[in-house]
Amino acid sequence: MADTLITPDDPNRPKRVMGFRDLVLFYVVTGISLRWIATAAAAGPSSIIIWVGAWLAFYTPLALSVIELSSRYPGEGGLYVWSKKAFGDFSGFMSAWTYWASNLPYFPAVLYFAASNALYMRQSSWGRLSTDPTYYILFALLTLTAATLLNVVGLDVGKWLHNVGALAMWIPALILIVMGAIAWHRFGAATRFTLHSMTPSLHFNDIIFWSLLIFAFGGCETASFMGDEIKNPRRTLPWGLFIAGVTVALCYILGTVSVLVALPPAEVSNLSGLMQAIAKTASRIGFGRVVPYAAFLIALSNVGAAGAYLAAVARLPFVAGIDRFLPPIFGALHPRWKTPWVALLVQYVLGVVFIFLGQAGTSVKGAYDVMASMTVITYFIPYLFVFAAMIKLQGEPTGPDVIHVPGGKPVAKVVAIVGLLTTTLTIVLSVVPQPDELNKPLSVLKVVGGSAVLVAIGAAIYAWGKRRTRHPKPAPPSSAWD
Repeated sequence: MADTLITPDDPNRPKRVMGFRDLVLFYVVTGISLRWIATAAAAGPSSIIIWVGAWLAFYTPLALSVIELSSRYPGEGGLYVWSKKAFGDFSGFMSAWTYWASNLPYFPAVLYFAASNALYMRQSSWGRLSTDPTYYILFALLTLTAATLLNVVGLDVGKWLHNVGALAMWIPALILIVMGAIAWHRFGAATRFTLHSMTPSLHFNDIIFWSLLIFAFGGCETASFMGDEIKNPRRTLPWGLFIAGVTVALCYILGTVSVLVALPPAEVSNLSGLMQAIAKTASRIGFGRVVPYAAFLIALSNVGAAGAYLAAVARLPFVAGIDRFLPPIFGALHPRWKTPWVALLVQYVLGVVFIFLGQAGTSVKGAYDVMASMTVITYFIPYLFVFAAMIKLQGEPTGPDVIHVPGGKPVAKVVAIVGLLTTTLTIVLSVVPQPDELNKPLSVLKVVGGSAVLVAIGAAIYAWGKRRTRHPKPAPPSSAWD
């Protein structure tokens, strides 16, 4: 059977399979990443204040913008559609392209984190692999393959990976919080929480990590890419965002406090700090048996997050393919499962390439840091379009079903400007290498050069697609045998 392309009136459009529960769990698994708890804890108690600031200055403007824009333009496409409506085809395509491309370095980063924590399932015998690049590469390849296959089979199957990933994220976070409270009650905290220690430092080396905590609140726009697969999206999306937003903030703050109760900041690792804290706390209070299970769940939750982003952003080249900026094959639905299987497989292949590129010429931690910075830059470029579109589209007429920001157009513009400034700061900070990076020039070259190449490829593809649509190939001459 031939592949099919969908149109708005196509009866073969994907079924609405995501209800409110699925949506909240989807937002949780895409909005919370346990790896940023370790990153925040490594910076000390001041990160608690930065979590609150990031939630107010980034998540809140983004959530309000997503609610209004998705109610203005419901359906598949999300920020691609919003940017296109506000600024035209090129802006729409580039916002979709950079958002999609951000997953190429994202997959190695999140799967490396999963691999690092999985070692705690048998720390005594597997711990030696913590600096072995071969182990991390193989783990990333196998888990990315599994996530891709589940999403090709269909969102009604793939969503179970997302849902299980969300639950797997909750359990170790809850374990850490409960054990941290017990350890604090029995022994006191390993870190002092004072007004001075909780005041953020304005030294440049301390400001660098702010971008990662701001980045940690991204993701609330993901489900809008799948509007046609959500039940009653106008009502479900706002409530899902509200519940998920509160959940995300509390999980990050309580998780960071719990890690700092177990370990002083100097002993926390970006890659395995969460499991370090769980293992240390479990040992102190006599709950050592919980460590392997927590390690498994943390690894599973990050694989689930990778699968959720794989599912969401695959819809972007799918929609762009329908608009003919990409080859038509990108708009192809699988004949049996009705999923954008070509877009999923292309993303998988390129993700594999980035797994190897990120590791080249550096340590495991160096590869992780480079991929994290590249992800932030390319992931946040589309947010510039989202907030700018939020401002521009305030002048457009709206129907009765549109959900407006409380306070109307003036407040909506202020909210979007705050988000725009926060997004710009995050991108700038992400260029700076981490203080402990040994080869800083190579790190900057990878981050800036890799991000620039991804943007340039997108611009070239757009130009090629435009030229192809303006000058289509002539149809082959008919013959007497036709």
